[in-house]
Amino acid sequence: MAVVSMEVPDEMIRFVKPVNQNEQLKINAMILYPYIRQGTISHGRAAEILGIFKMDLITLYGKMGLPYIEMSDDEIEEELRTVEYLRDVME
Repeated sequence: MAVVSMEVPDEMIRFVKPVNQNEQLKINAMILYPYIRQGTISHGRAAEILGIFKMDLITLYGKMGLPYIEMSDDEIEEELRTVEYLRDVME
């Protein structure tokens, strides 16, 4: 582990000073999340960096309301139609 100093507005101090190891994990996970969304790193790599299992990271993000897969309702419907079509073709 490394210690990093950073400047934050005074009003943020209570949000960035973790009270326990679990809170520190959440803060570190949130620092990595934008890089996952941008495709810079994967969930698996982020989990490695944090020292946890990938599924634990996905679960953590899920509990925080952050999706593992980002698809619109229309995209999900299209995927389901494709699966149904392929199922019918394969029968």
